[in-house]
Formats: sequence, structure tokens, C-alpha cells
Amino acid sequence: MTNFIPIFPLAIVVYPGEDLNLHIFEPRYKQLILECVVEKKPFGIPAVIGNNMNELGTLVEITEVSKTNENGEMDIKTIGLKIFRILEVVKEIPDKLYSGAIVNYLKNVEYGNRLLMQKVINAIGELHTLLKISNKFKKPESELWSYDVAHHAGLSLDEEYEMLGLLNELQRQEYLKRHLAKVLPVVAEMETLKEKIKLNGHFKNLEGLNL
Repeated sequence: MTNFIPIFPLAIVVYPGEDLNLHIFEPRYKQLILECVVEKKPFGIPAVIGNNMNELGTLVEITEVSKTNENGEMDIKTIGLKIFRILEVVKEIPDKLYSGAIVNYLKNVEYGNRLLMQKVINAIGELHTLLKISNKFKKPESELWSYDVAHHAGLSLDEEYEMLGLLNELQRQEYLKRHLAKVLPVVAEMETLKEKIKLNGHFKNLEGLNL
């Protein structure tokens, strides 16, 4: 089944269930958002990487218009609904400033392995400890799945997009597990190096070696 949706291409990857806050200031997107609010319809955010709009994106709905300025600029809150693939971009729509797309929605397996997910969560905790950052999740750990933690795992935009194309939760969990297994030793090494650099020029309390 194909559908026509208005699109708002952005250099981000949005996942289903994700809360996303946006500041709307361009005339074409002010028109798009106003229409979506009035007609209570969703819009699509295709991922833009390297100035290229990719075929995959996420349908989002507006949950709140937090602020509207006199010049029509808006702060809005949205939530990701489901993943789509663009079949055709419709650049010109009569009486509209924005573009649209004909899309189909992709079937997604949303539940995976709970034990594997806990390993991923633990690895993310290790990463945050090494980086000395605190990032609290909005759900209890027992309710977290890959989409809830992906932006906390240190993925590049390309990697986030690659994960968007994985339509099985078990695949996404394995993807995050492999990524973290690769990243954690590198970050740990960097932290050790930083500590060594900090000691440079300081008095060192070292034991002599009996050679």
C-alpha cells in the first residue's frame, strides 16, 4: 500500500517512539506544520546525509505546539511513528511551498532478546562512565529497546541510518552490541592517554626498578 505524505527532510535519523523537538522557521515548513496541526495529520522526516536525501525516513506526528512567535516561527514536539521508504518525491504540489513523497511503510519486528538488550544497556553505561557523562533514559531499563538507546550509543549519522534500515529488533540489538564492543576499547585507550598527558610536567611518584 502506498501513501502520499508531506516531507520535512532533516540531517537527523528519527526512530519510532522517539520524542523530537523542532524549531520551525522556514516559510515552507511553517506552512507544512500549520496544515498538519489543523488537519491532524502526520508528516515524514527523510534522513539527509551529506546533502543527499535518503529513501528511508520516519513518519512523525505533532504532539504539541509549545510556542508560536509573531513572525510565525514555532516550537513543536513530535513523536516518531513508523519507518517509510520513499518511492517517488513530489517536488511541486499545487499551492504548497513544501514537497511531498509517495511512500510505503515497512513491516517492523519490534521485540527482541531481553538478555541481549540488557548487555547493550550495560555497555552503554560503561561508555557513559568512560566519557564522564550522565544520560538518563525516560523508561525503566526493563522496558528499553534498541530505538530507545540508539542515540546514546555513540553512533555516527551513517550508522544511525544503517540501523534505521534494520527492521528486526534482534538485528538492531546485535548491531549495537558489535558497535559498542568496537568503540569501548578505543574510548578506554583515549581516557588512559588523556590521563598520561595530564601527568606530563608533574612530579611522578614512581618506584625504581631493580635491573
